[in-house]
Amino acid sequence: MQENALDLKTVLATAEASNLELRAARQQRAITIAGLTTARQFPNPTVAFTAARDVPHEGVTLDLPIELGGKRGKRIAVAQEKQKSTEIDIAGLARQVRQHTREALYRSLAARKQTAQSKASLDLSTRIRDLVQHRFESGDVAELEVVQAEVELAKSTADLETTAHAQRAADVTLAALLNRSFDEALVLEGRLDVLPAAPMLEAVTNQAMQSSIDIMKTTQDLKTEERRLALAKTQRIPSVDLQAGADFNAAPDFRVGGRGGFAVGLPLFYRGQGDMALSIARTELLQLTLASRRINVSAAVASAFFDYVAKAHQAEQYKESIVPQTVRLQQMAEDSYTSGKTNVLTLLDAQRRAT
Repeated sequence: MQENALDLKTVLATAEASNLELRAARQQRAITIAGLTTARQFPNPTVAFTAARDVPHEGVTLDLPIELGGKRGKRIAVAQEKQKSTEIDIAGLARQVRQHTREALYRSLAARKQTAQSKASLDLSTRIRDLVQHRFESGDVAELEVVQAEVELAKSTADLETTAHAQRAADVTLAALLNRSFDEALVLEGRLDVLPAAPMLEAVTNQAMQSSIDIMKTTQDLKTEERRLALAKTQRIPSVDLQAGADFNAAPDFRVGGRGGFAVGLPLFYRGQGDMALSIARTELLQLTLASRRINVSAAVASAFFDYVAKAHQAEQYKESIVPQTVRLQQMAEDSYTSGKTNVLTLLDAQRRAT
């Protein structure tokens, strides 16, 4: 491996640490922590002071709200579920960044291979053009074959320019994911001809069901909504306001006298009916969504599995048979043309097959 070369492990680690989109998403943790802090707060007490011409002339009252029915605990539970949901979102984005980085790496590697192939094709076209020109000057072939060779050389030149620009575009995409300068030359290390063996369909399906971000997110949203429903039900339980205070200057009866009391809000009209109905509707929606996403994940895994198996088999056929035979055909056509036993069209067709 070249020094400072970027292989798959390196680019994934770099993207995990440096990708700006992922770093921004991690800042959402601060928002959920703030929400959890808010949920843990107790209601503030109220202190009131009164002054009047009537007796008692002054008074002080302390009003302390008391939440009953576990309202605070259920608020905290909702905030905690939201925090878990945020962590799932961050994990999902991290997985997406890793996927895009992996694809960008191999796209850059493939672009480099295509550029190298285009360069080899250009060299071959140049050699064929020179060979045809030599035979034309010797009077062995017609000028038409020279024109055909020149056209093929022009096509090879254009193909090389196209693949070089495609390689540059692929490198820019990878650099953006790694938060690197677009002008920085990337030294990549990796192989395109190594394919992992396809696992069993049942195994990858089970793994996808357990690790799918869509399923995990919907499941977590369902838990959060269940917590919200429990919180909405506590609205049927009234809260109590405890009051304590003192009156002053009520001569001749007293100079200082204590007072106390409590207030209870009666849940006659509003008992959280709207919040409960909304939460129940969302729960039913999420249950249907979860079932749908499980089916979609299963279908997507099966489709990707069979597509991978087919393309892996195709790649194996090209590696073991098609490419070696085509290279041999190109060499035989070139030798045959040199000896004058074939024409330039056959030679150019063999060249195209080989590249």
